[in-house]
Amino acid sequence: MVGAQVRLAQARYGIERGLPQRRACALAQVSRSGLYYSLKMPIKDTPVIDAMKRLSVQYPRFGSRRIRIFLAREGMHISRKRCSRLWQKAGFQVPARKKRRKRITSLSRPCAPTARNAVWSYDFVHDGCANGQTLKCLTVIDEYTRECLAIDVAGSIRSGRVIETLTRLISLHGTPKHLRSDNGPEFVSTRLLQWAIDEKLETVVIEPGKPWQNGANESFNGKFRDECLSMEWFRNRREAKVIIEDWRIHYNEARPHSSLDYLTPNEFKEKLDNDLLTTTKSSSSTW
Repeated sequence: MVGAQVRLAQARYGIERGLPQRRACALAQVSRSGLYYSLKMPIKDTPVIDAMKRLSVQYPRFGSRRIRIFLAREGMHISRKRCSRLWQKAGFQVPARKKRRKRITSLSRPCAPTARNAVWSYDFVHDGCANGQTLKCLTVIDEYTRECLAIDVAGSIRSGRVIETLTRLISLHGTPKHLRSDNGPEFVSTRLLQWAIDEKLETVVIEPGKPWQNGANESFNGKFRDECLSMEWFRNRREAKVIIEDWRIHYNEARPHSSLDYLTPNEFKEKLDNDLLTTTKSSSSTW
């Protein structure tokens, strides 16, 4: 079945070629009044598409779902289906990455986070600069709030520097109950394990060859590489530190997170604090 707009276009083409208007409309099975009708939806969609174009340049790795959140922040509240339709119509689709098949396992993740500061996970991400300098990035996240607590960038990071970073984060955010990591030498060193015992922290080391047990940090590292490392060109290590820290702040304060109902990690933390305050007030009023 050919749509009305296509048949109107055929009728207009016939008229341009010398066919009488009545005859052209009869052959295309359209009303003559439709020849002079101007569509209203393109006029309504133009400002939305312009905003999408601007946001797609600013966030080239975001799709229609996250762009819809940014549009809502600018006062353009549109439905999910309309946003997806306009995004696809304008040709802003992000090239899909080839995803690995998910492993199906009945075993639950050990020490799943149940509250803020319940589990911190950390890992390394490697990259390089244009001048040949190597980058080793220590990423630390709170698995419950998805907040990126720190990204320490250096050429070499050993267990001593890992301890310094974790000590600084504990003084800022409080003490976590568990620390999750892989079996890297920096994470299973005697010095770090002794420090964890002294700080009364429980370490959760994943099993060898099972990175999905540290899935929260692996997921963050994938976003970090896709949206920052692969999109930026670092001239040197000093420039990389500044750009990576800016991206970390944006990740916590502006980037909507799908697992948090499209709230940012900071907004989710504020929501937790407000819920806790409301619960405390209701409990005190009951007494």
